[in-house]
Amino acid sequence: MRAQSVLMFLLALASALASGKVVADDPALAAAEIEKAIHLEADLANGPEAYRLCVVCHEPEGWGTPDGDYPQIAGQLRSVTIKQLADIRARNRDNPTMYPFTLLEYFTPQQIADVSAYIARFPMNPENGLGPGTDLEHGERLYVEYCAECHGADGEGIADRHMPLIQGQHYLYLVRQFDWIRDGRRRNADPEMVKQIQSFTLQDVSAIMDYTSRLRPPPGRVAVPDYANPDFPEFQRSGIPGASSYDGQY
Repeated sequence: MRAQSVLMFLLALASALASGKVVADDPALAAAEIEKAIHLEADLANGPEAYRLCVVCHEPEGWGTPDGDYPQIAGQLRSVTIKQLADIRARNRDNPTMYPFTLLEYFTPQQIADVSAYIARFPMNPENGLGPGTDLEHGERLYVEYCAECHGADGEGIADRHMPLIQGQHYLYLVRQFDWIRDGRRRNADPEMVKQIQSFTLQDVSAIMDYTSRLRPPPGRVAVPDYANPDFPEFQRSGIPGASSYDGQY
């Protein structure tokens, strides 16, 4: 199963590059087409099939990796997943790996609606990667002042504003995305946020992301120990644990 998914990924990427569609003339128009998915009724029965293009990187559970290379997408708000795909397609968010899979030739708006709703129902990683745990009071103060209004007191996100759920996210992924937002690589970020965080020190970033990584999903949204997505019983997982603690570097 994993080899088949890798082959699908490579074929899609090669096809997109060969066709020249990765430099489409009107990415904003295509992004608007993707955003239509928000208003479509999702077919959850089609979710596993649509997710096959995602599984090679995000694996069946959608838990990401503690090294920050892949985020936890399990449980993410449906509208947020759709909006991020649209922003990658419009090149408002740099993600060369994901970009070919935002092309409508591979994901129709209906498939995007289906897979986004499917991912939103995934149980979340019970042990996501955490930060050092040494400055949590400072991190909490910063979170309450700068983050809670948009991401929620518990990091639950705001669906109708496309504000991501960030509870249970890996610490190193949060740090990397924070840096990319500040440096302009994620041009879809809230301009007010970009302005506010310019003065953050390395200590501030570590503290706030450490605190954020410890915001826990509700008990009913967390996977039981040794959970495996039953829709992909033959998939050969990478063996990379979905949980880790901070190793002293980022």
